[in-house]
Amino acid sequence: MSGHSKWSSIKHKKAATDQRRGKQFSKLLRAVEVAAREGGGNVDANATLASAVQKAKDFSVPTDNIERAVKRGSGEIEGTRYEPARYEGYAPGGVGVLVEALTDNRNRTGQEVRHVFSKLGGNLGDPGSVAWQFERKGVVLVDRDGAPEEDRLLEVVLDAGAEDLAVEGDQWRVTTGPGDLGAAREALEAAAVPIASADLTMVPQSTVRLEGGEARQVLNLIDALDDLDDVQAVHANFDIPDEVLAEVS
Repeated sequence: MSGHSKWSSIKHKKAATDQRRGKQFSKLLRAVEVAAREGGGNVDANATLASAVQKAKDFSVPTDNIERAVKRGSGEIEGTRYEPARYEGYAPGGVGVLVEALTDNRNRTGQEVRHVFSKLGGNLGDPGSVAWQFERKGVVLVDRDGAPEEDRLLEVVLDAGAEDLAVEGDQWRVTTGPGDLGAAREALEAAAVPIASADLTMVPQSTVRLEGGEARQVLNLIDALDDLDDVQAVHANFDIPDEVLAEVS
């Protein structure tokens, strides 16, 4: 899981750069809106909305923008109606790819995703062809620099319902069930542990190891998918050694 997790951290940092902030804001607000529409606009009673709002705040999305997105989703003000869409396929090397999107036009989004797969050496598959290889989990990344010792950190996260604590390069990776992400985050914050990111994601149950040229092809495909306006998240089950990842990224 090392290479895959490392890439997730790199993507998080890239999304925070000035060049991508505007597009990232739009995606985060779209997620807030859909969560509010599907589960109601009360953050305390809608865990998905709470996660989406917190993620938007983590990227410094203005509070007014977040509140308007909640109101659009709950029907208090008018707005474009987005709906979830999922696409599954394979990247070079047999890597499984799961694409999560929020769209107001399924035909457009499907065509865009298919074009990227075809152009960059992948193949779009049928529904269910890849999803079985992934499991939804909460993942919190904590920078090891400044974090407490492992025993203390383990005590904090286990008490909050975490399933696993593992080293990922210069970070700790805390894995939780989908419903325990908020509790784990709150426990870490209460213990004054600095959090690099916290998100609901799809974790691969097994990985495909890549080297050199194939690694570059796969990362190019994932980047291109991630750059599509309607795409919220791209998950893949590759494992690229840290030294190769550093070279190609």
